[in-house]
Amino acid sequence: MPTFLNKIFVGRKDGWVEIWNLSTGKLIYTILPPSPDSGAVTCLEPTPALSLMAIAYSHGQLIITNVLTDKIVLQVEAGSSEHPVNSISFRTDGMGAGQDGRKDGVMATATPSSGDITFWDLNGGGRVMGVLRSAHNPPASDGPHVSGGVSRVEFLSGQPVIVTSGQDNSLKSWIFDATPFSPIPRILHSRSGHAGPVNCLQFLPSDFDGADAGNKWLLSGGQDRSLWGWSLRRDGQSSELSQGNIRKKAKKIGILATNALAHGPTTTLEDLKAPQITCIASSLNRDGGIGALPGKQPIWQKDLSQKKAESAEISGMTGWESVVTAHKNDTHARTWFWGRKRAGRWAFPTSDSTNVSTVAISPCGTFALVGSEAGAIDMYNLQSGVHRQRFPSKLTPAQARQLRIQQMKQADDVVRLQGSPQKFSAGTGKHTKAVTGIIVDSMNKMIISCSEDGKVKFWDFLTGNLVEQIDWTLTCFPTAARYHPGSNLVAFSCSNMSIKVVDMETKKVIREFWGPQDTINDFCFSHDGRWVIAASRDRVVRVWDLPTSHLIDAIRLERPCKALSMSSSGEYLAATIEDQLGVTIWTNKSLFKHVPTRQISENEVGQTEMPTVSGAGNGGLLAGAFEEEETEGDNAVLAPTIEQLSSELTTLSLVPKARWQTLLHLDLIKARNKPKEAPKLPEKAPFFLTSGASDANAQDKNEDLSKSRITKLDKERFEELFTTKLRAGAAAGNYDDFIEHLKSLSPSSADLELRSLSVGNGDDASNELLHFIRALTARLQIRRDYELNQVWMTVFLRLHSDLVMGSEALLSALQEWRSYQEQECKRLDDLVGYCSGVVGFLRSPRT
Repeated sequence: MPTFLNKIFVGRKDGWVEIWNLSTGKLIYTILPPSPDSGAVTCLEPTPALSLMAIAYSHGQLIITNVLTDKIVLQVEAGSSEHPVNSISFRTDGMGAGQDGRKDGVMATATPSSGDITFWDLNGGGRVMGVLRSAHNPPASDGPHVSGGVSRVEFLSGQPVIVTSGQDNSLKSWIFDATPFSPIPRILHSRSGHAGPVNCLQFLPSDFDGADAGNKWLLSGGQDRSLWGWSLRRDGQSSELSQGNIRKKAKKIGILATNALAHGPTTTLEDLKAPQITCIASSLNRDGGIGALPGKQPIWQKDLSQKKAESAEISGMTGWESVVTAHKNDTHARTWFWGRKRAGRWAFPTSDSTNVSTVAISPCGTFALVGSEAGAIDMYNLQSGVHRQRFPSKLTPAQARQLRIQQMKQADDVVRLQGSPQKFSAGTGKHTKAVTGIIVDSMNKMIISCSEDGKVKFWDFLTGNLVEQIDWTLTCFPTAARYHPGSNLVAFSCSNMSIKVVDMETKKVIREFWGPQDTINDFCFSHDGRWVIAASRDRVVRVWDLPTSHLIDAIRLERPCKALSMSSSGEYLAATIEDQLGVTIWTNKSLFKHVPTRQISENEVGQTEMPTVSGAGNGGLLAGAFEEEETEGDNAVLAPTIEQLSSELTTLSLVPKARWQTLLHLDLIKARNKPKEAPKLPEKAPFFLTSGASDANAQDKNEDLSKSRITKLDKERFEELFTTKLRAGAAAGNYDDFIEHLKSLSPSSADLELRSLSVGNGDDASNELLHFIRALTARLQIRRDYELNQVWMTVFLRLHSDLVMGSEALLSALQEWRSYQEQECKRLDDLVGYCSGVVGFLRSPRT
């Protein structure tokens, strides 16, 4: 109560309301219920009038009592034992009551067992002014995780606006119209989301003109039977895709009435919606935006033979549906207009009348594919809704007779069967169990399907015939499939908790990823195809690097991740948590900071708290961007540094390219940096200034002399180290230490050392030029530092070509280096030519 200082009112389960003094900690007074069977106190709310409080009880009674005199001012039956009032609010702008709405005294009540809000006129003993039906969704019957009902109502102070929050994950504001007067408010603002956990996610792909929709819009289907489009740039653009005028239908058949379920089970509000979405497929190449097929269109026509004829010319100009969804325990796949944010015209049935298990849409946006739980695959045209193909294709009677004859011949000729490659006849190869994934390649030439029968099949898009198949029946069966068009790779999650990556060209498994300890819930490719991200029921989200097959990142969550999707730009990773509302958005740190992609072990997987809408539980984007780099722990699996993978490979050095290019063109650089004019003497100072400048010059000369002596000593020590390592390598026959020292020198130091090479006394033991050529020859023999070898030899010959030409020993050593050089060049040319020929043969249209 606002006017009661240091007092608190406590409602009890037995219906008593106790008044306590917070300063002294003593019980001051107890307000008894109006009757012994009133039940527990469900709500306490002070009124705008002084000393008056509204008290609601679990059996439906609501009283307004004077807490000073303990007398009941007003008593109404605002609810019932099935629908107790849990929220009360009073209008404070002095309007809304009476016949014309000019009086004060409006009260709003709500109950969590329905989505209705009741408005009361408290003048003259209290009466119901009106009921706002279905302000929020009523409680659903889709499970304990899908909520409904009103949780709180509150009038804004001094305004004809009421704000309501519901257990259906929505917040709404309503406004009362004064002219003409209406006791029932109309909607003003609304923010809402899924009322139940999300089942599946998919970032919207970019449309035909390359617009950046793939990084902005996220599609999600939840257990509340809704399909949402979320904007990652502006939350106000997020909306639920309409399934028709559901509330109008519900009001017409009386579903939204308060006592609709009083006489037993009947049709509920969620029954008018499509079942839960289990799979989403989309393509915007034929999406017409908000102008697609203008006018009123029927939605989800199941009887395609009696559909209303649509003009192909109109749909061709304006576009058609761009989203296809599969639903739980439903025999039809449904289409949606993304641009118009509403349900589409078609509901595609399965050919075997079993439930839909998965859906796909062609990259061109013209065809939708539907897979069933019995193994059937059907293709429909999204523009006309006509069935176009089956996989395998349906045979005519003549083709069926020819197939039986061919099978009998093959059964007789066993030898020919064993010697010839496997061929699939038309009309054969149907999956025997539920289809778990369908993929259409980027060129509309091939369709890939996987099933619980353990087989991955490759179908011809035009004919519907089986081209090739992969059989994993003995080891596992695929549970889902994902496709990356840029690299033309297909990944399959399998029942043995592994992920297999198949090359579309060779139809071979090129990678297998292991590590999950339980069933894989969902997985996806990264935007560039380098990563495979998977979420499993062991509460860990793992990231594998596709080129190296290494596990490079892992996140352990508090609960399992149900669905994953990565944006087309790689900026965001969307994830949903099992049995929790909302979609979690992760930012890819590798886009704005260096992230090491080393291999990690399972011991490095740590617990991660999920972020919240308020920001609690996460450090935020800026904190993650500027945090300090973590040092490698003792358990870190460091990638070994290998100078050369194999002795058969010609290996380049790790020296920066700019360093050896500078050494190669050092003379040009020095000539370019040479001053054009000689330095000028300083002007003579005036007679009235002291000769401080001359003293400073003298001091500078002394410092320069001292520096030159130190530099000279350093140079002598440096040159001694270079010569020592060269002679030690010649004596031992191993020049590795000398080469590593030469690689560490700067371009100017290396140039100075090469210029300082001398022939010594003329014998081989003291000839540094001979030792240097043999060092480069030894490096060439082991095929290491190939580009440095070429640079060093070029600079050496440029400086000492006259000495080399005058010495038989140097010419013989140089001839040996040249023979190894020509031998290595010929070997590389042969290998490159062979690889080029094989690739050209495989890419030839005749093969």
